[in-house]
Amino acid sequence: MSNTAFTLIVISAVMHALWNLLVKRSRHKTVFIWWMFVASFVLFTAVLPFTSESILFPDRSTAILIIIGAVCYVLYHLLNGRAYQTGDLSVVYPLSQTSMVYVPIWGMALLGERLTLVGAAGILLVIFGTLLVQMQQLSLAELARPFRDLRSPAVRASLSAGFIYSIGSIAEKTGVRHYTPLLFTYFLVFCMLLLMSINLARPKYRVLIREELQENWRPILWSGPIVMASFLTFRYGLNLAPVAYAVPVRQVSIMIGVVIGIMFLRESFGRIRLLSALFIVAGAVLIRFG
Repeated sequence: MSNTAFTLIVISAVMHALWNLLVKRSRHKTVFIWWMFVASFVLFTAVLPFTSESILFPDRSTAILIIIGAVCYVLYHLLNGRAYQTGDLSVVYPLSQTSMVYVPIWGMALLGERLTLVGAAGILLVIFGTLLVQMQQLSLAELARPFRDLRSPAVRASLSAGFIYSIGSIAEKTGVRHYTPLLFTYFLVFCMLLLMSINLARPKYRVLIREELQENWRPILWSGPIVMASFLTFRYGLNLAPVAYAVPVRQVSIMIGVVIGIMFLRESFGRIRLLSALFIVAGAVLIRFG
């Protein structure tokens, strides 16, 4: 994995952690996420004419990949939200990150990617660190807890979210191979915003839209450039690196989130989460040299 690709994806991870912090501190999270995409799309539209890219609309195959990616990512967020309604964070979060198991498989089977032993070891360390991050104590029973009740609606929704995210990642990787990452990201954000707007058109959300803007207009304004930077750096990095490596390296955002949670939000279980962050960082380093 090249220095440029690694740096871009790590920057994306930092931005990803920052916008998740903004979401965590918001009141109506679904509405706040919609406002974030509004801010990001408006900023993107304003900046686009000043870039060196020629504004070319995607061809049919690229448009299909953009739509697939948008649908997958919106479904990922909706399934995660449904899982969190009845499931514990320590169960839902690790299962929703199982996309890292599927992505290397899709990358090798569909895109012809190959992994080195060092890179594969790095992916395994990142997966282990991701499972570890929500544990409340170090034990095998606690490690297996998320997988115990496969009949639970929360567990099924979480596993579905991870699987669907992996499909979106492959659609993205395929799309940015033959179409500029800048425009791919722009149309992806547009499609995601459109789908989210359809969801927010329901009566229970309508009354919350103005309320969220009035209460959190400053974080919403900040979220525009943060989300834009997160999306762009990841897709440019994805264009330069195997998707099987790019998705796990982005989990460095967990380490950033752990540090933010411990230092600024005073979250508990700091030692276990710091240990998990070390596993993720070690895995990212191995992937870099893999």
